[in-house]
Amino acid sequence: MMIIRYIEQKDIHDLYHLAQKAGFGLTSLQPDMEMLAARIDRAVKTVVGKLDKSEQGYLFVLEDTALNKVVGVCGIEVALGLKEPWYNFHVGTQVHSSEPLNVYKALPTLYLSNNHTNCSELCTLFLDPDYRLNKNGKFLSKVRFLFLSAFRRYFEETIVAEMRGFSDENGHSPFWDAVGHKFFDMDFAKADYLSGTGKKVFIAELMPRHPLYVDMLPDEAKAVIGAVHPNTVPAYNLLVEEGLRYKGYVDIFDGGATLQADIENLRAIKESHVVQVQVEQSDLIAVGDEPYIVANDDYDNYRAILIYNHPEHNQVKLSEQQARELHVKNSDSVRVLNINIHHKS
Repeated sequence: MMIIRYIEQKDIHDLYHLAQKAGFGLTSLQPDMEMLAARIDRAVKTVVGKLDKSEQGYLFVLEDTALNKVVGVCGIEVALGLKEPWYNFHVGTQVHSSEPLNVYKALPTLYLSNNHTNCSELCTLFLDPDYRLNKNGKFLSKVRFLFLSAFRRYFEETIVAEMRGFSDENGHSPFWDAVGHKFFDMDFAKADYLSGTGKKVFIAELMPRHPLYVDMLPDEAKAVIGAVHPNTVPAYNLLVEEGLRYKGYVDIFDGGATLQADIENLRAIKESHVVQVQVEQSDLIAVGDEPYIVANDDYDNYRAILIYNHPEHNQVKLSEQQARELHVKNSDSVRVLNINIHHKS
């Protein structure tokens, strides 16, 4: 069975293997044991309430219980930019005009911004390529919305998601080569690694403070502003489905899009609901086509699974194994959400 739970200290080696598979550009998941250990420690301390808001961040893992193996990870940062500045570029416009010369030009620009300070962030989403089937990707991404719905009080009004920008299989980023590389004598892979190991603010502070005219960049760089890595397109589409939108903010390293939304307007927040558990024998549960995430809403021991039977009459039927994995029993309350989006006609 596949379950989602909080990350634990014992997961560090599985997390390291995931980081090795992630490749270039996933800043928050670097194959560095010291950094990963610190990230796990911060997540554990967040759950038990030992950190200030500026340092809080949750990490969840997808576990294959048959193998006792972590095969995916996702996270939520509580509040950006309260301990150190959180930077991105805002894609804006500067107008140059001269009435006597009959000239009017509206030029796109990039301007260093801290506008997402004190926003919450969806982050660190990665699924082992061998497990990209059976709705695992949607399960891993969307469980965070179920957690936000249950524990809304721990988060800010706005949620953002910094998407991985374009880079090729060799770690070449045309945006970095055209912008960041001009200020740092290093390739993108090294800058990305330094960013992931806590050097991002140092690098950002040396980026240009004046607007950059997009038209002065090479065509290769202009083409990837606001774009996402090919491997990130499914994750991007999932977030757009749930209500996040691109509002003209991009990553300072690779130009990848940053999505954002008011948490209260997210589809999952509006449509998730609480029902009671009815524990049944497996052969008495009718299996359908629609996948539902079911979470126990237990803050101290949060767990979620994926089921394929429709909740009815404010109840959801679970097998004994499913109830055991969720740590719930008959008549307990759980929160459910249909993974799929059904557009109203």
